[in-house]
Amino acid sequence: MEKTGDMMPDAGNIRIDGHTLLAGVIGWPVAHSRSPLMHNWWLRQGGINGAYVPLPVAPGQFETAVRGLLAAGFRGVNVTIPHKESAYRIVDRLHRSARRSGSVNTLVFDSDGTIEGYSTDGDGFVANVEAHGIAVNGGRALLLGAGGAARAIAASLLDRGMEVLVANRTRARADALAASLEGVVVVDWAQAGSVLPGCAMLVNTTSIGMEGGAQAQFPLDLAQADPALVVCDIVYVPRRTGLLEWAAGHGLRTVDGLGMLIHQAGLGFEKWFGAKPDIGPAVEALLDADLRHPRARDAG
Repeated sequence: MEKTGDMMPDAGNIRIDGHTLLAGVIGWPVAHSRSPLMHNWWLRQGGINGAYVPLPVAPGQFETAVRGLLAAGFRGVNVTIPHKESAYRIVDRLHRSARRSGSVNTLVFDSDGTIEGYSTDGDGFVANVEAHGIAVNGGRALLLGAGGAARAIAASLLDRGMEVLVANRTRARADALAASLEGVVVVDWAQAGSVLPGCAMLVNTTSIGMEGGAQAQFPLDLAQADPALVVCDIVYVPRRTGLLEWAAGHGLRTVDGLGMLIHQAGLGFEKWFGAKPDIGPAVEALLDADLRHPRARDAG
C-alpha cells in the first residue's frame, strides 16, 4: 500500500487520538454494510492513523448529519440507501463521474469546507472486470436493469468506447435512463435475448441474483451467446449467483460482484486517507469469509 497520510508505527495497534483521520458510511439501515470491515482492515494494513465507522442516519436527517460530520473534521463518507439522491443535491461540486452517472455515493470534505461528490460504482465495475484480465475498450454490452448502478456502469462503459444496450422489466425506467445518458439504446425486456448474440458483455444490475435461478427469470438463452461473451453480476450475496452458474455451465467467462465492491471502495479510501489500498486476494478473502457467515443471509 502506498502511504501518504498520517502513519502509526505498528499496524496492529491503531489507536484513536486527536490526529485520527475519520470517514464512514451513511445509510438507513447501515449495520449490514461490509465497508467498515474492509476500510478498517486497509487502515491497519497500511499503518494509517484512521477509522471508518457506520453512521445510521434516518431519512430527513441527512443534510444535518453531513454538515455535522464536516464540522467535526471527517474527511468524507460513503452514501448508501436511501440517501443517494440527497447526496447529489447537497454537494458544492460534482465530479465528472457523478455528473455522468447522475448519482453520488462518495463525499469528499475539502479543507475549505466544501463538499465534492463522486460516483465510484461505474469505474469500480470496470476496474474489477479489467482485474480479471478482460479489456474494456469496445464492443457491445447488454445491461439488465435501469437503476442507479446501471446508469453509473453504462456511463463508464460508454466512456471506454462500448455500445450500451439496456433492458429493464419496466420499460419506462429504461427509457428514462436512455433520456438522461446519451448513447444508451433501450431494448424491450422480452426481446433482450435477440440482441445477445452480438454482445461482448452481459451485465446484471437487477436483484434477480438474490431471488433465485437465472434461467427462469432472464429473457435470454445463453446457448445463443458468442463464446467470448463475458457475463457479469453486481450482486455479491450470494457471490456465485444463478446467472453466473448458468454462464459457467455454458463455458462463458464470469465476473462476480465482490470485486466491484472492493474497487469502488478503494477509490474513496485513497481520497480520504491519502493512500492506495491493497486491492488484492487478501481483502477479497476477508470479505468472502464474512459473506459466508450466517448473518450474510439477512444482509443482502
